[in-house]
Amino acid sequence: MCAILTYEGEITEEAFQEMLEKTVSRGPDMTRIQKVEGGYLGFNRLAIMGLNEEGMQPFNLNNNVVVCNGEVYGFNNLKEYLRSLGYSFKSESDCEILLPLYERLGTKMFALLDAEFACVIYDGDKHKFIAARDPIGIRPLYYGFNSQEKIVFASEPKNLIGVCDKIMPFPPGHYYEDGEFICYRDMTRVREVSTDDLGTITSKIHDKLLNGIKKRLDADAPVGFLLSGGLDSSLVCGVAASLSDKPIETFAIGMDIDAIDLKYAREVADYIHSNHHEVIITKDDVINAIEPVIKALGTYDITTIRASIGMYLLCKWIHENTFIKVLLTGEISDELFGYKYTDFAPSAEAFQEEAQKRIRELHMYDVLRADRCISVNSLEARVPFGDLDFVEYVMSIDPEKKLNKYGIGKYLLRKAFHEDNFIPNSILMREKAAFSDAVGHSLRDDIIEYAEEKYSDKEFKEGCLKYIKSKPFTKESLLYRDIFEKYYPDQADMIVDFWMPNKEWEGCNVNDPSARVLSNYGASAY
Repeated sequence: MCAILTYEGEITEEAFQEMLEKTVSRGPDMTRIQKVEGGYLGFNRLAIMGLNEEGMQPFNLNNNVVVCNGEVYGFNNLKEYLRSLGYSFKSESDCEILLPLYERLGTKMFALLDAEFACVIYDGDKHKFIAARDPIGIRPLYYGFNSQEKIVFASEPKNLIGVCDKIMPFPPGHYYEDGEFICYRDMTRVREVSTDDLGTITSKIHDKLLNGIKKRLDADAPVGFLLSGGLDSSLVCGVAASLSDKPIETFAIGMDIDAIDLKYAREVADYIHSNHHEVIITKDDVINAIEPVIKALGTYDITTIRASIGMYLLCKWIHENTFIKVLLTGEISDELFGYKYTDFAPSAEAFQEEAQKRIRELHMYDVLRADRCISVNSLEARVPFGDLDFVEYVMSIDPEKKLNKYGIGKYLLRKAFHEDNFIPNSILMREKAAFSDAVGHSLRDDIIEYAEEKYSDKEFKEGCLKYIKSKPFTKESLLYRDIFEKYYPDQADMIVDFWMPNKEWEGCNVNDPSARVLSNYGASAY
């Protein structure tokens, strides 16, 4: 990951540098600040593509300047095209192509990018800042207005605390220009429902995901893989292992007493012959991680925090014990193919509407979790299931075919890889376990017990009254909210609400987001 920060208006370089330093963990390799007529641009670099200093940002071209946290796929072909138009390049960085593209296409360029990115361009001729974010929101971007009522953009809200009264996430798939957020690509909008038959659907799912994984293996820095033992991360690892000429590096984490998925991760690792690493954590590790995790995440959401603790501790171990800089993960599959709770969807239309809602909000939940847990440990996340071509196709599939009418969740995805033998068939056909529970049932239980001991019933009741937006409803949620307010005071609007199953559906009216509380969880836990 890298960190970007831009400030429109008057500010001292020392004050701007102090803002930028708050996200130095995202880009510990090098920091650079550039003053422009309209303000400042700053960049903290984690070198992934083009590792020498020539790849350092901001990039300049004529009167324009850009900072970008992102990966642009297929950038070498774009470079060759731009060279044919007379442009030259000084680095191997993928992001150096952005200013030539902007010079040729203006803001139309954003819709053409196959990328995970957040970028800000200062147009020196027009004396204005232009910002954009990828259509899923895989790379973070936040904004607020300073005391001069000028806009400030940053990779994380922590950069903007004390500078902007209200901090908000930049909407994915939009660009900002002249005071407006303009949608350039909406991944939830289906132009035409696919009429493909089942065989064609699974073939396309297979090929598009394979391509999404393959393109994300391209890096000049060492690559590793998070392996939970579930379907999604196992598929990413299995495909990557088949494409690699040496054993890939896989990493799994679990509680010391009931790590459900360590054995499944080990089974996958043995099957694909990876160089596998297991990290074991205790109750004390979990409790001690709560506050630093919330500080890193900038959320009070229960599901996100629970699921982040294991990922945060695993990434911390990877950072401290290996030379890995890039991690591939299995996020975004559930939003597309269904959670345990979407088995209760009352209709295909309801299933599709729920998928659209989840994709729109991803940047506040699972994608936020992956970004912060990985970036706070000076690593970069890549998310193959978020490949734009793949997401667009899966969203277009007739939702009747995505409903769980097959006796097992995510049937289309499982069927797509049934004949490849990338992973053991027992893993391919194993039902889902929630990540925080798969790390160990005791993780959730230990946190709940800790929160119960921290607040008396009276303290809980009085504590909840402090909050209007997303009011806490358990002692655990109050614990998270109190810590959130310590680091992000009065910024609750950054998160739309708690991630929960759709309570309007029969079987989903629960007060805990864990799939464990659903009646259909069953054998997936074991």
